[in-house]
Amino acid sequence: MNKTPARVCVIGTGYVGTTTAICFAHVGHQVIGLEKDLDKITKLKAGILPFVEPGAEPMLKDCLQAGNLRFTDNPSEAISSSEIIFICVGTPLSATGEADVEALRSVVTSIAPHTTTGYKTIVTKSTVPVGSGDWITMLIEDSLPTQEKSTSTFGVVSNPEFLREGVAIHDFLFPERIVLGSSSPISITQVTKLYDPILQQSFPGGQEEIKPRLIQTTLESAEMIKYAANAFLATKISFINEIANICERIGGDIAQVAEGIGMDERIGQQFLNAGIGWGGSCFGKDIMALIRTAEEYGYSPQLLEATVNINQFQRTQIIRKLQDELKILKGKRIGLMGLSFKPNTDDLRDAPALTLIDRLQNTGARVSVFDPVVTDLGKRNAHVVFAQNVIDLATGADALVLVTEWNDFSDLDWDKIGDLMRTRLLIDGRNAFHPETVQAAGFRYVGVGRP
Repeated sequence: MNKTPARVCVIGTGYVGTTTAICFAHVGHQVIGLEKDLDKITKLKAGILPFVEPGAEPMLKDCLQAGNLRFTDNPSEAISSSEIIFICVGTPLSATGEADVEALRSVVTSIAPHTTTGYKTIVTKSTVPVGSGDWITMLIEDSLPTQEKSTSTFGVVSNPEFLREGVAIHDFLFPERIVLGSSSPISITQVTKLYDPILQQSFPGGQEEIKPRLIQTTLESAEMIKYAANAFLATKISFINEIANICERIGGDIAQVAEGIGMDERIGQQFLNAGIGWGGSCFGKDIMALIRTAEEYGYSPQLLEATVNINQFQRTQIIRKLQDELKILKGKRIGLMGLSFKPNTDDLRDAPALTLIDRLQNTGARVSVFDPVVTDLGKRNAHVVFAQNVIDLATGADALVLVTEWNDFSDLDWDKIGDLMRTRLLIDGRNAFHPETVQAAGFRYVGVGRP
């Protein structure tokens, strides 16, 4: 285990914060998670993860039992005893499309008094607007009485996360790169040492052949790296969907096109899967925040705007495909396979399924849904039928639409499913199925960008 454990406070126990706390505790540091939601605290203390993430809950229980991970709702207890403080609170989109930083502001002002009792390194882990590092410094300085300003000692580091839901533990412990941006040599040194077990892969289960790269930058560059990475990946998906839409009109097969261009090492195969488009909490929020930042400085980011527009358009194409096949959707029964924005998570933030539900209901269609882990849609529940499984979903349906490519859908009995449906129609919104297999069961198969 780590011979020189750091004392770490992680503020916020959402997806990023909880993963960060668990993984730092796993590699040997002393970690305390700070959360104001008492229900979350109760669950975490009991070893219960408040969201779905493969492999995280057993590791949470192990760290709690080992005694190097605990949770509290007491800011003074958590912050005063820690030398490195990770801020992992949300920065959702505001009504104007900018990042809402009120939670960030509140956390920073709560940290400020503790910077007079010993050096504190403050790390922004979740995505924050470019320029937040200097803003945090200003907030701390402004929060302190004049007589205490001279005794305040701290440094700010930007350490963007690159976690993929469903494989977050792996991404944290075996990263391709770790980005640290700061103008404080002391803080950079502290956070580098914190990551040393991961950089050296010296923790239990570490893989010696993996050597993550450490990238040190300015604060502004680190903050921009996170936005730029997500914007590029989202743009790549929107690009292949644009090509898929052209393929549908000329008779091309997007699967063949993607394979052909993806073999070019300058392009690569990843994120070239045409379909219903991207969702989740990061891509849309980060692109809009980046657009607003660009506009604030007098630049119109046309490519980023097109990326967002294409993605929204892609969701409407599923409705068009249903209308092309079934004509009037009023009175039709449509079954959605999957609700979460991607497999292996219960995250519904900006999930394409929610857009489809709203649009289908507006046409007068009756919507049924099945997802292996999501069983509640809040305010949408009253108008949506929850099926117990795919067989239940297919019974009496006029069409099935694959929205989330869960492994649970990979080995289905299409003959049995077809016998239960009113119309053997499958809209494959993720191009996850082999058309020949589905067609052999008498289905009309409609993919994205496929002839």
